[in-house]
Amino acid sequence: MTPKQGVILYGPPASGKDTVTTALSELDTKYAQFARLKVGSGKSAGYRLGTAEQLHELEAAGDVLYANSRYGNTYAIDRPGVDATFAAGVPVVHLGQVDGVRALVNGYPADWSAVLLWCSRETTEQRSVGRGDSDTAARLAAWDATREDLDTHPSMAWDLTIDTTEASPQDAARLIDQLLAQRAGAASA
Repeated sequence: MTPKQGVILYGPPASGKDTVTTALSELDTKYAQFARLKVGSGKSAGYRLGTAEQLHELEAAGDVLYANSRYGNTYAIDRPGVDATFAAGVPVVHLGQVDGVRALVNGYPADWSAVLLWCSRETTEQRSVGRGDSDTAARLAAWDATREDLDTHPSMAWDLTIDTTEASPQDAARLIDQLLAQRAGAASA
């Protein structure tokens, strides 16, 4: 039996995680973005809004695989949420911390493909301003933290690296879909 497959998209803000996920779901409806649990305010699209009490209940049950704080909010990857996304298809999980990638890979049994989406700091700034973000300075600080995170974890092995300033979202989606097909073929051989 082929293990269930999931995709982790790691990268700095505005590297294309949302855009590539949209292209993946347009390529094949089996791909579904995992909506992290968000405790806080601001952007709600792509998240499941929750309360601090809900987060504490998940933590007490041992169901938080990874949580981090950024932009004054807490974001969590929870086992019940990942279960639900697997039930719908192939989860696409967005992360910006290597520790989060490792926590998910080590904490939730599946065949995870870790994909590094990259763009320059200047590109992050241009994209952030272009989409009307009110917190571009915070996103640039997060870009710096992502660069430092990669430098701190040079042994992190990526299954695929895509420069989103060179590859279109559709090309990135095709590359990711091909990677999963190759891995599924190798697992069933």
